[in-house]
Amino acid sequence: MDRRQKKTREAILKAFTSLLSEKKFNHITVEEIINKADVGRATFYAHFPTKDFLLKELCVELFEHIFKSHEEKGNSHTGIFNCDAPDSIFLHLFTHIKRNDNNILQLLISDNTDLFLEYFKSNFSSLISSGIVQFNHEKPKDLPDDFWVNHISSCFMETVKWWIKNDVKLPPEKITEYFVLSV
Repeated sequence: MDRRQKKTREAILKAFTSLLSEKKFNHITVEEIINKADVGRATFYAHFPTKDFLLKELCVELFEHIFKSHEEKGNSHTGIFNCDAPDSIFLHLFTHIKRNDNNILQLLISDNTDLFLEYFKSNFSSLISSGIVQFNHEKPKDLPDDFWVNHISSCFMETVKWWIKNDVKLPPEKITEYFVLSV
């Protein structure tokens, strides 16, 4: 992707996340996104075939940022997610959620929760499958790898839901500690 395409893509993502602070996903129209991003309809569809695909790409953007930050062992400014990346992938994710970066909390609590959580879990599972995330204990030998990845991903998703249900009161460090102790 050339620089111009990348800037356009980021403008659309930023317009979308800005609109999320104003309304629920289901009430945002493509027309509102293209007006806020100041791009044409054909340009929008050249980057994102549907509004749901745009939602999926926001999730991908977050996980690419997390993965790249971990690979580079530090601060990674990729796309629309910027931060001083902590060493722990879990802490990194929980920190972005706590800060509500790019209105990610609205996606986790809105009407489209199932769709976003499906994308979120899929990307999280890929992170685990890549071997980037290590746990203090070994996987039981009799468990298939795909079951183990699903188990860890499901536990993470339920932890996120519980944390949000409790108004994200715990600091990211504490919820990370709880999660790591529980899996």
